[in-house]
Amino acid sequence: MPVRSLFVTRLYEAQLGNDALLADLAHSIRALAQDDKAGRGWSREHRYAGYTSYASLDDLPRRDPAFADLAKLLALHAGEFARDSAFELTRKPKLDSLWVNLLKGGGHHSGHIHPHSIISGTLYVEVPAGTGAIRFEDPRLPLMMAAPTRSSDAPEELRPFVTAEPRPGQLLMWESWLRHEVLPGAGRGERLSISFNFA
Repeated sequence: MPVRSLFVTRLYEAQLGNDALLADLAHSIRALAQDDKAGRGWSREHRYAGYTSYASLDDLPRRDPAFADLAKLLALHAGEFARDSAFELTRKPKLDSLWVNLLKGGGHHSGHIHPHSIISGTLYVEVPAGTGAIRFEDPRLPLMMAAPTRSSDAPEELRPFVTAEPRPGQLLMWESWLRHEVLPGAGRGERLSISFNFA
């Protein structure tokens, strides 16, 4: 008898393909990390290993032309992902929030979701050797009760966790309810990324 796959979880992946924009974004992230006193304070208070503008700046596309250019590109990719996911929407997905992350070598970000949005994602700007991967969790995991573990060579779609190794210019998008985390890195460099939500 044939076996069907049900309830697919999609992960959108693209390469930005614009080295000049990546360089401008990297410069801007480092400048923000120096100048954003509130963001540095929030990062320190919440033990974020580096800097994030998550709680301090909500106007990056208006503040910096590089982020304005990025916002336009992200909107195109979000539209593609929404079509591929067969979302029945009355309008195009709208960029709701965008923030930068400068994560130091051993830093990590524990498992979380992005409430109040439909599409979330990350653009990797600079990815030094030893950077921690992003790991996605099967949303059914809490319901599996007595399910046996999967073999180490199980196909990706059957694994309870799937990791994606970041690389410069890589864009990932997923539905905002999908739980994910950044695993601790082994390298010493700073990983620069930009995260975002679409409503």
